[in-house]
Amino acid sequence: MQEEIIYHVDYNTLELNNPVMIVGLPGVGHVGKLVADHLVEALNAEKIVDVYSEHFPPQVMVKEDSTVELVGNRLYLAKTDKTDLLILAGDSQSTDPAGHYRLCDIYLDFASEFKVNRIFTLGGYPTGVMADENYVIGAVNNVKLIDDLKEKGIQFNPSEPPGGIVGASGLILSLAKFRNIDAACLMGTTTGYIADPKSSKTLLGKLCDILDVEVNMDALDEKIKDMDQIVEKIKDSVVGEDGDEYYEQAPASDEDLVYFG
Repeated sequence: MQEEIIYHVDYNTLELNNPVMIVGLPGVGHVGKLVADHLVEALNAEKIVDVYSEHFPPQVMVKEDSTVELVGNRLYLAKTDKTDLLILAGDSQSTDPAGHYRLCDIYLDFASEFKVNRIFTLGGYPTGVMADENYVIGAVNNVKLIDDLKEKGIQFNPSEPPGGIVGASGLILSLAKFRNIDAACLMGTTTGYIADPKSSKTLLGKLCDILDVEVNMDALDEKIKDMDQIVEKIKDSVVGEDGDEYYEQAPASDEDLVYFG
């Protein structure tokens, strides 16, 4: 098996309103994945495509009924008043470089087939430290996007992230340019150590503002409460006799901050 693409609807019969693609696959802090998964649930999105590939890990996922399913990614459709969202979510990114290019081409085939006019890839930006507030850093494939995104509170810093963006979030931006599709990568700041629903909520808020879409965030708030309890336990385990939190004092190198999208 190379790739198996299963359509659950006939895309030729779909009439989409101003379609935008959202890509939130597993990565640093699962920030992008949490946003995509939340959008699917909160907007009652319909699964329209399954993608399986030999470039995914040799693994199956065990479902609630104890049956198994191959690791794969899925494309969902959520209709809103202002725009229709094609949400790419799932279990994994490619395990090898060639697979990243192959799969990103497939994802962009979907964008072309559905006549997507803009793509937002989502992910986490690892800072290596715990912070009271999160913010969102952006990168684009068209400089004309920057001013509008800055107005929505997205930060753009020269040559940041250092080392570039590795994985689907970065590749899709560059490859989309060859197809004349504007794309932006939005990265929520996170420690990079654990799943970070707080960063995901910040990122989701910015995305909803950009798209002018309202989404209930109660489920993310519950995840934040659960993760705060876990973080407190972690802090208790790493605080020394002098009261210092040693994991916050470790300096981050440029290599540590390379973003894997």
